[in-house]
Amino acid sequence: MLIKSEASKVRVLVTGGAGYIGSHTCVELLNAGFEIVVVDNLSNSKIEAIRRVERITGRQVPFFLADIGDQAEMRRILESFPVDIVVHFAGLKAVGESCEKPLLYYQNNVTGTLILCEEMDRAEVRKMVFSSSATVYGDPHTVPITEDFPLQATNPYGRTKLFIEEILKDLVAADRLKQADEPWTVTLLRYFNPVGAHQSGTIGEDPNGVPNNLMPYITQVAVGKLAKLRIFGGDYPTRDGTGVRDYIHVVDLARAHVKAVEAQLDQEPGQVFTYNLGTGTGYSVLEVVRAFEAQCGITIPCEIVGRRPGDVAECYADPSLARQELGWQAEKGIGDMVRDAWRWQSRNPEGYPD
Repeated sequence: MLIKSEASKVRVLVTGGAGYIGSHTCVELLNAGFEIVVVDNLSNSKIEAIRRVERITGRQVPFFLADIGDQAEMRRILESFPVDIVVHFAGLKAVGESCEKPLLYYQNNVTGTLILCEEMDRAEVRKMVFSSSATVYGDPHTVPITEDFPLQATNPYGRTKLFIEEILKDLVAADRLKQADEPWTVTLLRYFNPVGAHQSGTIGEDPNGVPNNLMPYITQVAVGKLAKLRIFGGDYPTRDGTGVRDYIHVVDLARAHVKAVEAQLDQEPGQVFTYNLGTGTGYSVLEVVRAFEAQCGITIPCEIVGRRPGDVAECYADPSLARQELGWQAEKGIGDMVRDAWRWQSRNPEGYPD
């Protein structure tokens, strides 16, 4: 494992670094001693998140307002700020929206990543940690899910993640075939359901419009921005009829990215590493609501409505491979998740200022 003085010699490009998971990962990378540079088009984030990352860490963050699909701009950035490894978050991420606007998702997520990879290859930067998703497993036949499960995404968002995984695997395989001197090395991190916020309440999840994810929906009801929580589906074959997910604290998730970066810099190049990032425990929607009410003392009015296209009944991880190979495991429980999410929302009821 890299020591902090060695990490300070490594510069990491974080695409989508002003976003929810990206901003928390920036904090953890900086705290681990890495240099970072952030690229974000601010389509679903705000520059204030970067300012707050700087406030938390006491370090300046070079920031480029750019889209990874802008080839000329990505080339300019990689030429002006040489980097050693890329942590790739940038992409659209709403399952429901992807079902309504599939072409937008394929263009933004897949084409954008292709352009990013082309410019990385041109700049001889061939190390990537990719923000993938448990949606690549589709509707699993059993749980918990291990990394060798069949891949079968059930919605366009999940398919963009799956297609990108295949593209990155092909890059690595091609370099292996031609025995490249500096081959591509890729780590695929398949997230389950990130929730919570930095313990300071300074940065957190700030979605545009009505949230697509459960926890910010709950906290916006709690703060009075929304009247009630709409629960999509109450007739799933689960213990209470609502969907079951593996919720993981965003800080635990961010620290997994640091572990993945450190490991890749030490590992033999020319390989693909794949890890599930979750807690290994599934909670239903109603169980999360009850946990929030118990921890925060606020009643959340709920309404069960029809299922959402592309959703599955139950999905939770077997995260043991990440523990074995990265030395990482989730440390924060559901109580930490709801408390930290509420601390962020209650201190920032309107999210980040424009």
